[in-house]
Amino acid sequence: MEYRKLGESDLSVSVITFGAWAAGGWMWGGTERKGAIDAIRASYDLGVTSIDTAPVYGQGTSEEIVGEAIKDIPRDKVQILTKYGMRWDLAKGDFGFKSQDNEGNPIDVYKYSGKESIIKECEDSLKRLGTDYIDLYQMHWPDVTTPIEESMEAVLRLIEQGKVRQAGVSNYNVDQMKQAETVLNLASNQVPFSMINRGIEAELVPYCLANKKAILAYSPMERGLLTGKIKPGHQFAEGDHRAGYRFFKEENIRQTDAFLQKIKPLADSKNASLSQLVIRWTIERPGITVALVGARNAEQATQNAKAIDIQLSADEIEFINQQLEEVELV
Repeated sequence: MEYRKLGESDLSVSVITFGAWAAGGWMWGGTERKGAIDAIRASYDLGVTSIDTAPVYGQGTSEEIVGEAIKDIPRDKVQILTKYGMRWDLAKGDFGFKSQDNEGNPIDVYKYSGKESIIKECEDSLKRLGTDYIDLYQMHWPDVTTPIEESMEAVLRLIEQGKVRQAGVSNYNVDQMKQAETVLNLASNQVPFSMINRGIEAELVPYCLANKKAILAYSPMERGLLTGKIKPGHQFAEGDHRAGYRFFKEENIRQTDAFLQKIKPLADSKNASLSQLVIRWTIERPGITVALVGARNAEQATQNAKAIDIQLSADEIEFINQQLEEVELV
């Protein structure tokens, strides 16, 4: 495995980090706890020491699964990345969206990051994770009802108390990052990025490169679309959010599948899967520090971790990029 420091912090993480959103089941058609725990442990055995989760993933379920999975691992050998600022149990702040919990009960999700809420969320996360500190604590989504400075001051207090090692944000633009930095030093920004979703390369990537901020790329597989397993006409399970997600429009599935067929011979020549090729391309992209990749079971997790063994030459990366230029999503 390869490890990279987050910005100028003292926190190093595995470049392939386990993304535990799907492990929580929420918005992914349910979860299978044993499979998720096995996936995290299989990842760790192959050097994936970093796990990214959040309270809202399964309304606590994902964090509990992570806590269970790492309970027998020495705490300093694993890095826990979690978040704050999305409440389903409190109607306060900026209303986000309506959803359902894993039992199908309706919930309203709010973006809220007031100081007292962050302190409470941190305590709840520590209990669920079974630890006394969080390695990277990230604002999940901007909250327009709370000054950024107030939120960052709360995290600064948690750092001073030893409950948090480093501060990060997620889904922040450049201006929001600058505002947060007036209070504390950000290690990272976690944002969506994939071969077919590269909007951050316009402003955010240049800013982070210039200011030595790490970028944690989430959904690098575009929620499974870039695995090559989703073909035109695919039917999603009940409760799977991807059925209404724009990248899964029929034309976009068709275009993406055509692109993947063009690069498949390259993957085959390296005895690699398409997923492994996509993960390796992602962590080679300028400015991208980490790829967050999820898995539902140990077999998927093992395949993801082994993407680190793939080597891509400059010519091969250029070949992939040329094929990408022909993809025109609607």
